[in-house]
Amino acid sequence: MKKILNTLLFALLASVSFGSQANTEVHLDKAPINLRDTESLQRGAQTFANYCLSCHGAVAMRYNRLQDIGLTEDQIKANLMFPTEKVGDLMKVSMQAKDAKVWFGATPPDLSVISRSRGADYLYTYLRSFYRDDTRPTGWNNLTFDKVGMPNVLWDLQGQQELEVKKEGEHEHKALKLVKPGSLTKTAENGAFDQAEFDHRVADLVNYMVYMGEPAQVKREQIGYGVLLFLLFFLIPISYMLKKEYWRDVH
Repeated sequence: MKKILNTLLFALLASVSFGSQANTEVHLDKAPINLRDTESLQRGAQTFANYCLSCHGAVAMRYNRLQDIGLTEDQIKANLMFPTEKVGDLMKVSMQAKDAKVWFGATPPDLSVISRSRGADYLYTYLRSFYRDDTRPTGWNNLTFDKVGMPNVLWDLQGQQELEVKKEGEHEHKALKLVKPGSLTKTAENGAFDQAEFDHRVADLVNYMVYMGEPAQVKREQIGYGVLLFLLFFLIPISYMLKKEYWRDVH
């Protein structure tokens, strides 16, 4: 009986703890994903190569697969690769894993299928939620991922944000405020900062990472639509005619 009571008490405490954590979850913004927008995918691939590929690899992806989104082999070589790499190579990171663990405390994860494990909305929110935090080794923290080890690699595009904490009764409301603009943030007429251009660039990056997680998704969907149309054509007229032929002598 004592074991049963302890188990029930533990389950009750766990449920209370889970409920309190759920209430403090960060709201995820909807990522505008469109895998048929090849221009967005091309911009996202360029941003990925320039800002992500120095620390993170994508070993399930080859450079020549970018031809599927409208890039030529010459464009891939000129804009997305180092001169020593070949267009058929995997998108590997040059940094050694042991060095990355020493510098960042953990080896940066491979991003080949990060969109499938984390979700596009999470990535879109996470990349826009960095703020200055002098208590962190990198000088950066993230509202979506507290005490993150990754620095804000897009800070020159977005600028610098600060965390504002407001108390509403017993609850705390956390929000980010842009205090220093970047190259993709503009100052509006009322003096506030407009991050629409930066958000658009992040959306392109996340769009590419979603594509990278399954490059054949659009083709697969097209084939699926064709199969469904074939089945629809087969099931309705042909099946009906077969039914009439088989049951002709009965009726």
